[in-house]
Amino acid sequence: MSLIPSQTELTARARADLRMGVPVVLEAGGAAALVMAAETLTSERLADLRTLGQVQLAITPRRAATLKARPYSDAVARVLVPEDEGLRWVMGVADPKDDLMVPMKGPLQTRRGGDERLARTAITLAKSAMLIPAALVVDVTDGAEVAVRFGLTRVDLTDTPVDAPLSTLSEVVSARVPLDVSQAGRLHIFRPEDGGEEHYAVEIGRPDRDQPVLARLHSACFTGDILGSLKCDCGPQLRAALSAMGEAGTGVLLYLNQEGRGIGLANKMRAYSLQDQGFDTVEANHRLGFEDDERDFRIGSEILKRMGFSSVRLMTNNPAKVAMMAAQGIAVAERVPLMVGRGEHNAAYLDTKARKSGHLL
Repeated sequence: MSLIPSQTELTARARADLRMGVPVVLEAGGAAALVMAAETLTSERLADLRTLGQVQLAITPRRAATLKARPYSDAVARVLVPEDEGLRWVMGVADPKDDLMVPMKGPLQTRRGGDERLARTAITLAKSAMLIPAALVVDVTDGAEVAVRFGLTRVDLTDTPVDAPLSTLSEVVSARVPLDVSQAGRLHIFRPEDGGEEHYAVEIGRPDRDQPVLARLHSACFTGDILGSLKCDCGPQLRAALSAMGEAGTGVLLYLNQEGRGIGLANKMRAYSLQDQGFDTVEANHRLGFEDDERDFRIGSEILKRMGFSSVRLMTNNPAKVAMMAAQGIAVAERVPLMVGRGEHNAAYLDTKARKSGHLL
């Protein structure tokens, strides 16, 4: 029956529910759990969760390391929430903003053994919703009954990998957009079927599909691209890349909606706040529970393929982008350095990217 939501549609619905503070039910291989995002939790819903069983707070191993909590896993740490602790305690563990003021959070008791798949998926959903990567998990015996009783979205993951493959991208529309750098500009809009963010391709001129195209994978940066922030080099890189394509007469700039290296603008601002406390950009991400870089560069290669390109002259300082292109079947004929935008406000940031993330700066 086509009117029944597909697995992809139910997952998108679950992601939206978590953003609004609504619980969801996850099932896999006979196990079931009620899940809520820590960031959108309320005291009332925490109390109601406790009526269903032991509440666990799923956090990433990165966050667990900053709290001196043992994850017993390379994918998730399941912290038992004490019965006498409330919302403030949960957020103190999930959100690092007050770590320096309240350094002692534990000792934290973490769950060992058992099926961790639902807890891992809960964190994946929180990340995809651009929330702090922490979720409350309560095991239940009958997920279908709980979902019906409370009117909740229910997602059965039995036949779905925890780390799902890249969602199918479809071009929605393209239209001519004259630009400062070239009057022969065209903007292509690509939409993933999983309800995620749309991504854009700015095509300059009419690039020959049989030759390596001058290309850049540029991640959205509201603060740098729009506001002219001096904390990063994103704005200057964007403008320099478009200018180079305009001078060459052809090129493709992929503008991917993966703000803050894939963690979203709100979490990026949380990372900035931690940087103000003395942590570098990588340390800030780790304290929040993220990896150094959460972006999925496969999106860029998929868009290039759909546009008919098979090889690029890639404008980047990041070897990971070059490696990803090759792994996804896009030949990198040349890496074109993009050395612009360094200043007093971002020098330490750029040095950290070079030292810890391997950028060629």
